[in-house]
Amino acid sequence: MRCEVVVVERFSESNRAWVSQLRKGLVELLVLAALQRQEAYGYQLLQRLASVEGLALTESTLYPVLARLAEEKLVAVRQEPSPSGPPRRYYRLTPTGRARLNDMLAHWRQVNASIESLAEGRTGV
Repeated sequence: MRCEVVVVERFSESNRAWVSQLRKGLVELLVLAALQRQEAYGYQLLQRLASVEGLALTESTLYPVLARLAEEKLVAVRQEPSPSGPPRRYYRLTPTGRARLNDMLAHWRQVNASIESLAEGRTGV
């Protein structure tokens, strides 16, 4: 699967590839976190993520991830008529999706704390 992310312009050219790879690894976490408090349809999710600096995704990245999360029963999908255009598919976390998100967030916090320790010269050795 090809993953496209919008890279924030303030990063140097050499860091853009690294930022892109980092986001590719975090797309599932970002989508689940964006659904944590309220269901949303695809375009709303894109807007939610874009409203946080550095987290914008493209449609070609988001929709395949949503389809996979639905297949894995991490999100539930319901369809409603749209006032304009095709019906909207609303996504919400399932209990299994919420558990996965909590596990992912716990691991992310652990990794982040470890990186901070290394950056500050505290290695625990």
